[in-house]
Amino acid sequence: MVVLRAFNQFARSWRKLFSTSTQQHKFNEPLSGNKMIRTGGLASMMRLPVQSTAEGLDACFVGIPLDIGTSNRPGARLGPRQIRTESCMLRNKNMATGACPFESIQVADVGDINLNTYNLPKAVEDIRKGILAIVHHNCKPLALGGDHTMTYPILQAIKEKHGSVGLVHVDAHADCHDEMLGEKIAHGTPFRRAIEEGCLDGKRVIQIGLRGSCYSLQEYSWGKKQGFRIVRAEECWHKSLAPLMEEVRKMMGDKPVYISFDIDALDPAYAPGTGTPEIGGLTTIQGLEIIRGCRGLNIVGGDLVEVSPPYDPTGNTALTAANLLFEMLCVLPGVKYNI
Repeated sequence: MVVLRAFNQFARSWRKLFSTSTQQHKFNEPLSGNKMIRTGGLASMMRLPVQSTAEGLDACFVGIPLDIGTSNRPGARLGPRQIRTESCMLRNKNMATGACPFESIQVADVGDINLNTYNLPKAVEDIRKGILAIVHHNCKPLALGGDHTMTYPILQAIKEKHGSVGLVHVDAHADCHDEMLGEKIAHGTPFRRAIEEGCLDGKRVIQIGLRGSCYSLQEYSWGKKQGFRIVRAEECWHKSLAPLMEEVRKMMGDKPVYISFDIDALDPAYAPGTGTPEIGGLTTIQGLEIIRGCRGLNIVGGDLVEVSPPYDPTGNTALTAANLLFEMLCVLPGVKYNI
């Protein structure tokens, strides 16, 4: 009986906080740890309200449980769920920047895109349609990955709404291969496909954190020919990236920009739970500087990809990912700042 009473009390509290009736948009706050222990409640992103569509939202978190495009370690399909689990530690205000996103924009978790895990081209089409439904509601998607293949169909959908966009791409790898084992679609090809289809404005693309061994010393030449600015990891060692982001803001101007952050951009000392780790990467502080440096840009969406929970025994990689996604939310246009 004690257990039953406790459950009923929890259910009443949850219904009161997150009613999905005619007042479905009234509650726009993460569930507080002072109202429900952090290990309780639904595992939504930041313990936000959950909606089945993006209707009425300015921004949403959406999961993309995909890893059939990976080339080394699998497991990124489990990323969205683990990121949500670790996000229970996040609060509603950004103490460092003063951002108070829930005071000015409507945000919810819209769940995961249902995709075909047996056929990668079909999965890509599923993702494109799922994101298109979100942007149709004038909602900015923040996607939880999932392997980096998913950014290609997201950019396809973004193009239908905004045309060619600029890109802030943070990654250990350029992901501009023409093929991988003869396949045109994989997690190492999304940005070549996006350029080919006019989803990206090559002169407004920056790739930060690239590093590692390659099969050719011309690994980055294709991107440079498209107009990409390449910032290798070695150029970032032992320094703040705030000055770089001043340059990025000038580069992007007031046109639409998308952010794509591969967790393997960070050194594996900070984020070991990923499929293709490379030593000598960015620090978590530099990751924060990059995203916070996007404040003021016309951001139309973003993603955090390649978190692989089976290689993340402490949960630190997923926790870092959750924080970086929160930082993306904080730099969206229209977010209120109290500092």
